[in-house]
Amino acid sequence: MSTTSEQSPWPRSTEIPIFLDAHDRSDIPHHLPLPVSSAGFRTISPPSKAGDIGSGVRTIKSYGLGIKDGPAPLPAITIQSPLYREKESSPNIAQRIEKKLWRYSASGNVIERWLLEIISWITSAICMGAIIGMLLFFKDKRPPRWLGFTLNAYIAILSKIASAALLVPISEALGQLKWSWFREGSKKMWDFEIFDNASRGPWGAFLLLVRTKGRALAAVGAAVTLLSLALDPFFQQVVDFPERWTFQGNSSIPRVVRFEPRPGTELRSGIRISQQDQDIQAVADKFFYANGTQPTPFGNGTRPDIPLSCPTSNCTWAPYETLGVCSACADVSQLLTYACLTTRIDWIVDEVSIGADYKYPNGTMCGYFLNATTDTPVLMSGHSVDSDGPFADAALLMRALPLISNPKREPLFGGSVKFRHVRNPIADVIIVGAANGTASVYGSLPPVAHECVLAWCVKTIKSSYFWAKYEEEVTDTVLNTTEGPFPWKAIRVSSLTGNGTLLSYTQNISVTAPSNDRLSSDYGLINTTALQTIRIFDDIFPSFTTVTNASAEPLLRYKTHQTTGVMSRSLAINPWMPPNDVTHHMDRLATALTNIIRSSTSSVPFDGEAYDKETYVDVRFWWLTLPLCLLFMTLIFLVSTIVKSSREREQVGVWKTSALATLMYGIPDDMQRKIESSTSTGTPRTKAKELKVKLLPKMGWRVSGNLLSPFTPIAPRNQAPPGWI
Repeated sequence: MSTTSEQSPWPRSTEIPIFLDAHDRSDIPHHLPLPVSSAGFRTISPPSKAGDIGSGVRTIKSYGLGIKDGPAPLPAITIQSPLYREKESSPNIAQRIEKKLWRYSASGNVIERWLLEIISWITSAICMGAIIGMLLFFKDKRPPRWLGFTLNAYIAILSKIASAALLVPISEALGQLKWSWFREGSKKMWDFEIFDNASRGPWGAFLLLVRTKGRALAAVGAAVTLLSLALDPFFQQVVDFPERWTFQGNSSIPRVVRFEPRPGTELRSGIRISQQDQDIQAVADKFFYANGTQPTPFGNGTRPDIPLSCPTSNCTWAPYETLGVCSACADVSQLLTYACLTTRIDWIVDEVSIGADYKYPNGTMCGYFLNATTDTPVLMSGHSVDSDGPFADAALLMRALPLISNPKREPLFGGSVKFRHVRNPIADVIIVGAANGTASVYGSLPPVAHECVLAWCVKTIKSSYFWAKYEEEVTDTVLNTTEGPFPWKAIRVSSLTGNGTLLSYTQNISVTAPSNDRLSSDYGLINTTALQTIRIFDDIFPSFTTVTNASAEPLLRYKTHQTTGVMSRSLAINPWMPPNDVTHHMDRLATALTNIIRSSTSSVPFDGEAYDKETYVDVRFWWLTLPLCLLFMTLIFLVSTIVKSSREREQVGVWKTSALATLMYGIPDDMQRKIESSTSTGTPRTKAKELKVKLLPKMGWRVSGNLLSPFTPIAPRNQAPPGWI
């Protein structure tokens, strides 16, 4: 151990032994040359008056690391040779890692000096590449689950590793540029803290960016540090998990090519008579005397009126064709003429006396007539003007007049007016109703008149079933418009029970659809089925709505084609009179009849597609723009710093953020005391903002001005001038 004479004017120093072996010598920065004593010690100690002291130990006058021949009282540092080293405990794992990294930093190989930073950047790049590869693999697929973790969890883990690894080279490079900053010129001492804070967090990076005004290489690292705050949000936005409909299987919907119901046989007195289709009859009655069928609520929608099959909540079908019933209505108000005529009253009689052979009484009435100028005028809407009699003050509010007689089935007034082109209609009827009920009849206001037709047709339908709601759209209709003979044939027959009329419908129904339907293009039904359907409409066509006086309740008289059994009823809603829309009502009736036909045993399934909701991975790669740009900027920043530090190898060591280098190149104690004991205003931090320093190779810090003690002796020729540290 070296000692100091008690008569020396220098304060007693403290000696700190630092043990070096052959391997440890590289741990000391090569810019700090230390003398070697003959006893195997490297020693820095304050000088005595006599000069060198101690046997075999050479001392130098110093007042700080790198400061020679100064008067400042500094501690003596003795570095002991391995020969005098005492046994110490083995270093732990952290010390071993730090020792290894220090050796790499002191290596002459550029790759080894920056090995940790290069590995960190590669780790970040691998993690980002793994994220991109994972997203490419699972794009548009179902989200995976590995070991209970979701895709988001794996992306979060990899992004955290990538972000943390990306900050390592940025921090170390900023720490290295801190030393280069002071080598390049005289800079404020405050910059040292700004650079040091920039290597630790975003606030320091922001201050560094402001300090350098974005003109230095360190500004790139500061910008990357600030932008790295947005890495996590950007990674989180890369992937989304929306839902989509995916094909799950087949669905089916009924359609009809040939309508062939089997209602059974009905006999009267041993004679077979036609029997109506009970399903069509039930649905038609709801439209004859009320507002028709109403949808049945089911789930969040309505239950379909046809027996479709949809195994999921979303089914679609390509446009398909089916036999059905179509309707059409046209305004025929021009056929009506207002007049006051005396003619037969066939619209209000008692139910018992009416019939085919009944002689209707005559009466005078005013209103709107059909064929008013002929010998057979028909009152469509009006009222009686007889002053007495059973029909005084009676009024006809509505009349539905088929353009074919019943039971003889002969065309009336030349047959159809607007729909002569439609062959084999189910019903062709003129419906006239008072525009405003009883008041408009007695006020002689014009009624609303339509000719409506129901006919067999082929419908092209586009159907969909979504969340228990069935929707269909009729995109096209085809009717049989070819010319042909009159289909009805009526024969009077006599039997033991009386006379009667034998009606025969002589034609089968055929509708050819001009399409490429894969099943058939010949749609239709046989004549007996057509007759059974037509007879259902005899109950309502013809029919009347009448009142006995202006204050009476309107009654609907129907089934007037029968010799007995004519009926009357009051209606809560009369669908054949305004304000109800007859055109819309007939269209709904045609749709309901089509659904009944499609629900019959004659239907065949038409296949469609069933879809179900599925969550999938939606990748938005544009959110990776910032992470990839930061990765690229970090690479440029790191490479630039490596190149710069290599060029400055002889002036500045590769110290990065090393605290040891900061301690070795710290400000001497006497300089610290001068700054702290200054009588001028301001704190030491304020002094640091004003004081300028510069780092010179192999000489230490150069402080601006002459801030040393006035007692500084005259420097020898080989000593730096005042102001150098």
